[in-house]
Amino acid sequence: MRRAWSEKELKIAFYLYCQTPFGKMNSRNPEIAHYANIIGRTSSALAMKLVNFASLDPVIIDSGRKGLSNASKADRKIWDDFHSNWDGLFADCELLLQNEFNNPESKDELQEDIGIYSGKTRTAVVLTRVGQHFFRKSVLSSYQNTCCISGVSIPQFLIASHILPWSKFIENRLNPSNGLCLSVMHDKAFDSGFISISPDYIVKISEKLKTSRNDSPQIELIVSSEGSRIALPEKFYPNRDFLRWHEENVFLG
Repeated sequence: MRRAWSEKELKIAFYLYCQTPFGKMNSRNPEIAHYANIIGRTSSALAMKLVNFASLDPVIIDSGRKGLSNASKADRKIWDDFHSNWDGLFADCELLLQNEFNNPESKDELQEDIGIYSGKTRTAVVLTRVGQHFFRKSVLSSYQNTCCISGVSIPQFLIASHILPWSKFIENRLNPSNGLCLSVMHDKAFDSGFISISPDYIVKISEKLKTSRNDSPQIELIVSSEGSRIALPEKFYPNRDFLRWHEENVFLG
C-alpha cells in the first residue's frame, strides 16, 4: 500500500518545485535525488510530485505544457498556502530541513553565523540570507537563467530583481512572481526607475534616460529595448499588479 504524503513532505516538494526548471523535473536530476533521500522518498516519486504541482500552475497550463492530472487536495492546499504566505512557508521548510529531516547542508547554512548572532535573532538573520538565495534560484530557474530584456545568460551578470521592494513588501519578498531575471545594468535601471515593465509585459524607458545617454553604448542598448516585450518565464509570471505599482511609484516617466 502506498504511503500517503505528509504535509511536511509536500512542503519540501513544493519548495523544490519553485527552484527547479520544468524541463528538469525528472528522476535523473541529481537535486531531486538528493531531496528524495532527505525526505525518504524515491527520486521517481518526488519527481512525479513536482509534476503534480505543475498541473496546478496556470503558467504551465497556459503554455500548453501539462503536468500530471492527479494532483490531490493536499497538493492544492500546499500550493495555496505558499501563495498566501511565502515568507512563513519558506521558513517552515528551512527549519524542517534542519530539524525534522536533518539535512546537513541546511544545518550548515543556519549555523554559519553562530559567532555573530544568537538565538532567535541569529536564526531570523540567517533565514533572511538563505531566503534571498531561494528567491534568486526560483526566479532565475523560471527565466531559464536569461535576462528577460537583453537575453544575457551569464549567471554572474544576472540579478533576481524585486518588482515590489524587499524592504517595503515583506509578504512578497520571497514570492517568485515578484521577481524578474535582469542583467546587472537592467536591474540598476529598473530599481532606479529609468525603466519599467507595463502590466502587458512591455518595456518602458524613462525620458530622463533617453535624454542623458551621453553616447554610451551600454545605455543605448537599454534604450533600444523600448516597446519590446519581455521574455516570459516558464513558471511564475511577474504579477501584473506588482508591475503596475512599479510603473506608478518608481518609474520616472
